[in-house]
Amino acid sequence: MTLSARDVARCGINKDRAGVASSVLARPARNMAPKDKKPKKSTWKFNLDLTHPVEDGIFDSGNFEQFLREKVKVNGKTGNLGNVVHIERFKNKITVVSEKQFSKRYLKYLTKKYLKKNNLRDWLRVVASDKETYELRYFQISQDEDESESED
Repeated sequence: MTLSARDVARCGINKDRAGVASSVLARPARNMAPKDKKPKKSTWKFNLDLTHPVEDGIFDSGNFEQFLREKVKVNGKTGNLGNVVHIERFKNKITVVSEKQFSKRYLKYLTKKYLKKNNLRDWLRVVASDKETYELRYFQISQDEDESESED
């Protein structure tokens, strides 16, 4: 059976040097990774610095750690941390280490939710101090704004 050039182009078939038709898909890929290599096991690590509010006595880091343990979702379920997510508290810092993908933004969301629940959202804000760390800071309220409002 002989194939015309149009049939060869339409079917995705190449003729090799010997004139024998061979399928393009049957050729092995040249740059495939070997199957025995396993992908790297990645971890996500985030820190929360609670130093200033804890030292001032308005924030309970133990209570916040318990809140995170109850509210963090793994596979769509709360209280399902298992061996995937580890929450540790060391003095005034909380560290969240996850073996599964974990969003820094989700940690900020839960922190803001805790602040709102405990009526601290009006005084504290969550600020990213570096790529892996959030910090709780007080809102900066200047005295000039307060004086001008009271004069009106």
